[in-house]
Amino acid sequence: MTHLKGKALLEQPFLNKGTAFTEEERTRHGMHGLLPTAVRTLAEQVQLEYEKMGDLADNYQKNQHLMALYNTNRTLYYAIVAAHVTELLPVIYTPTIADSVTRFSRDYVWPNDAVYLDSDHPERIRQALVAGAENLEQVDLLVITDGEGVLGIGDWGIGGVMISVGKLSVYTIAAGMNPGRVLPIVIDNGTNRAELLDDRYYLGKKAPRKTGQSYLAFIDQFIQIAKELFPKVLFHWEDFGRGNASVILEKYREQITTFNDDIQGTGVMMAAAAHAIAVVTEKPVTAHKYVIFGAGTAGVGVTEQIKQKLVLAGLSEAEAVSRFYLVDRDGLITDEMAELTDGQRKYARSEVEFRGLKDLAAIVEAVRPSVLIGTSGQPGAFTEEVVRKMATYNARPAILPISNPTKLCEAKAEDLIKWTDGTALVVTGSPSAPVDYKGVTYQIGQANNALLYPGLGLGIVVAKASTVTEQMLSSAANGIAGLQDLSRLGAPILPPVSLVREASRMVAEAVVQTAIDEGVATREITDVAQAVRDEVWEVGY
Repeated sequence: MTHLKGKALLEQPFLNKGTAFTEEERTRHGMHGLLPTAVRTLAEQVQLEYEKMGDLADNYQKNQHLMALYNTNRTLYYAIVAAHVTELLPVIYTPTIADSVTRFSRDYVWPNDAVYLDSDHPERIRQALVAGAENLEQVDLLVITDGEGVLGIGDWGIGGVMISVGKLSVYTIAAGMNPGRVLPIVIDNGTNRAELLDDRYYLGKKAPRKTGQSYLAFIDQFIQIAKELFPKVLFHWEDFGRGNASVILEKYREQITTFNDDIQGTGVMMAAAAHAIAVVTEKPVTAHKYVIFGAGTAGVGVTEQIKQKLVLAGLSEAEAVSRFYLVDRDGLITDEMAELTDGQRKYARSEVEFRGLKDLAAIVEAVRPSVLIGTSGQPGAFTEEVVRKMATYNARPAILPISNPTKLCEAKAEDLIKWTDGTALVVTGSPSAPVDYKGVTYQIGQANNALLYPGLGLGIVVAKASTVTEQMLSSAANGIAGLQDLSRLGAPILPPVSLVREASRMVAEAVVQTAIDEGVATREITDVAQAVRDEVWEVGY
């Protein structure tokens, strides 16, 4: 029930039903004369809007059409995407979200119910958060970005807000997170992209990014105020730059309930893939060698999560670390390289043993890995020579070019299948069409974090977990891994997006149970499955 009437009600996206307001509702809320006469059902609205999108030229136009609905009728937006989730998830998030980010300032129409914080004005944080939460029931989840390391496309400043908005949409579509209890946030910390600084239409702050303690002091103020305003809220960090992402996570992971999807989410997806690879190859995860091509935030995060899986499987920390070979722009990372991050240094190999290995093909020949993961954003980096070498050394080589968006992918799935004569186990970052080869249809798994983080977040919120533990992340990976039949030739290594709701439920239940077992759940739960079901928001007027 709402006290709003007339135009004020039509202008509230969480309450607006558009033409679905009944005659009785129109009378009660003083809406006669403000809407056309006919009353449509939600199902009719969904069908009509979906038919409209069929006339649009590309996915970005569809994205913009959907965002108009998001800002006027939130229920209808979610109903359409839920009804066509496999088709529309790539429209509301990767890969189309990259266009929303880069074109944000030029195409701006709506503030998207986001909170815009200016790193030059910490005194405004409290006011902005209170105002942003004004129409929400409560705040369980914040998705925060500063747009410095967006997907594989870099620093896009304030345009990164669309990442936070899109990510929260996926939380609702995939896991049923209540959209009235989440808040997207962008921190405008300036930009180092000359293209934006020179763009007269750019909507963000035209100044170089703050760095070091100056910026981290702002982050600390934000966290303290948000913690006070929203007790037990989950802080989800997204697309921060290499210099800040891991620093923020490591500093606060024991102090608040927090999660970084770039570092941990992608890594957990790859841990799930590693589990599936072990099943197909009949070779335990501890026996594989892993080359990670691209040793930035995502690459190190992937390494850390798979490493943790090896430790949980029985290896010592040192033994687990020894199974990984990280490759950055200067080649295989070794201990004599300058300016390594803490994460890179941990996995650096001996310069004496691996001197001068710069070319990926030479690295594969020297290391003979069974798993090759691409997080570099270097299109075409997995050449035919590299791939054929992988197939020479492995009966079922696992090759996972997961960089986003599609144009930055290290290899195409169809090439990987062809170059390995159908033996490759393939996962890509963006959706890939099935590949028909020698009478077999190969379904290509997608390292879509939508299969992971929504369920993880939902589980954390259900448990009111005080922290996010490594075992909770491992449990999330195991929750994903049980969804597909890996015995069938051509089966995907990771579940299809069509199973995203089921995946999210399984992940959430696993996370809640682990939070209870580890003593970090702060609410009493006697029936885990029921607790998860009770938290799920269902689409409907």
